[in-house]
Amino acid sequence: MSDSLEDRITRATAEIERLEKDVVTAQARLESAAHTARSSDRSVQATVNGRGEVTAVEFLDGKYRTMAAAQLSTAVLEALTAARAAMARAAVEVLDPITRRAPAGSPRQVRGVDWGQVFGSLLDDDSQRQPRRSSRFHDEIHEDDELPSAAPGQPAGDWQRPKDGAR
Repeated sequence: MSDSLEDRITRATAEIERLEKDVVTAQARLESAAHTARSSDRSVQATVNGRGEVTAVEFLDGKYRTMAAAQLSTAVLEALTAARAAMARAAVEVLDPITRRAPAGSPRQVRGVDWGQVFGSLLDDDSQRQPRRSSRFHDEIHEDDELPSAAPGQPAGDWQRPKDGAR
């Protein structure tokens, strides 16, 4: 015995309404979510919101005062990466069950999301890994005593500090 077309439409409509409700709930959960992580040396703490946007970076216990610039940069990137990775995992946990419930006949890309494609290396298991040098985010810290780079069109070795001490 087969279901009538009207019964199938009623069931499909009900499922779509449940999905829409679940999407709204998931969206609200992610909007209010935040994840905080610390660098392995516990010198930096970073917080990201449900969109993975940085909302806070804290330098803990004054440790940054004794750190070399490269060491501080590494700690900041490590804390940020860990916080973003935790948020990415939380987003997958919230959204994956919803995307897998898309009705039959939906386009293939809707019926399941390749979260690795969306979040990349943030979903890798190694949460304590060092930030990659190939990351598109790089920090540079310039000390006050460093000489600036040469002006455009001027060879790098030709720059001189003004004699009056001004910078």
